[in-house]
Formats: sequence, C-alpha cells, structure tokens
Amino acid sequence: MAKYVGPACKLCRAEGIKLFLKGTRCFTPKCGFERRPNNPGMHGRQRQKPTEYGTQLREKQKIRRIYGVLERQFRIYFARAARAKGVTGEILMSLLEARLDNVVHRAGFAPSRKMARQLVNHGLVAINGKRVSIPSCQVRMGDIVTPYNEKGRTKIGAEVQVNEAYVPPEWIAVDKPTLAATIARMPLRADVNLPINESLVVELYSK
Repeated sequence: MAKYVGPACKLCRAEGIKLFLKGTRCFTPKCGFERRPNNPGMHGRQRQKPTEYGTQLREKQKIRRIYGVLERQFRIYFARAARAKGVTGEILMSLLEARLDNVVHRAGFAPSRKMARQLVNHGLVAINGKRVSIPSCQVRMGDIVTPYNEKGRTKIGAEVQVNEAYVPPEWIAVDKPTLAATIARMPLRADVNLPINESLVVELYSK
C-alpha cells in the first residue's frame, strides 16, 4: 500500500500546527516545527486568510496526516461513517481511532503512529494471539492486542519501560507486565484529544 515517506515535520509546517507525528521528539527543542514554524518551501510563503473551502480542506488534510491515511482510504472511511446511524463526524473519528496502528500507539506500545504502523507491518503485533500485519485492521470490543513474538516483546517492552508514566485512554485497558492491551469499549469522539474539527470535513464532503 502507498504511504507518505517524506519529512514528517514538513506536514506540521504545512498545516501551521503541531501534529505530533514524531512521538516524544515533538515535545523537545529538536522539534522541526519549533525551529521552523513558517510554511515549507524555499521562501516560506506568507499565510493568507483561508477561504471557507480552504479551511475545510486543511482540516481534512490535518486528520489524514495525523492518522497516516491517504486520500482514497480516507474517502472509504467517510463513506462508511456516512452510511452508519449517528453523527457522521463522530463515527468517522471512531473508525480512525479503532485502526490497529492507532491502538498500538495509544496503548503506549509505540511512540508515534508511524512507529506503530512499522511494528504492525513487520508482523510484530497480534490480535487475540493471531499475527496481523495490516495497520488499518479494525479492532473490536474485547480484542486483546499483544506482541506476536520475542522481537515484538523486546521492542514494545522497551517502549513501555521508557514511558512508564504514560496513561492510556479509558477505552484501552493495558496490562504492562504482560504487554497486553484489551479493547474495553469502542472509542468515542470524547476520547480523541486532538486539535481537529471533524464537522468541517463533513461539510466539505457534503458539497
């Protein structure tokens, strides 16, 4: 599957806000956005007042970049959310939060979603004891996410030990000694602590 392989900090600069794509580095003075907050490009063009469409588009791009989802896949998520009963924007965010790579990150098993995606791609993560190598795999209530093999246990265990003070969201119950993350319930919009406004995306696709 295609994926963005360019510099992560460039995406934050393009959106004019920290997207926390590089884990703990984003909280240090080494953060690329802190050092160069201007727009990417040779001259760092000045930011102009955005139009209504521009604001909606930027919000969609922001969400896509935070979760590492390309345009076609994002449209599929939105179509699923639009067909489901309930508030489309909230359902969209729940679907994105329930991605396996996001669960691995939110459980504290990886410092960023990008690193979590790499763990899954390399086959180091299992759901209910079964190896899964698809980052977009949707977890369900009651699923147990664990390392698949010794290499996975080593990598995930090291991350858990480094960020021992990390507290996972309420919908994920993490047993740190056994490195097991249980999906206690499906994620809600209130569980998403990100600077985004999904209603703008709904307005964008509703045109």
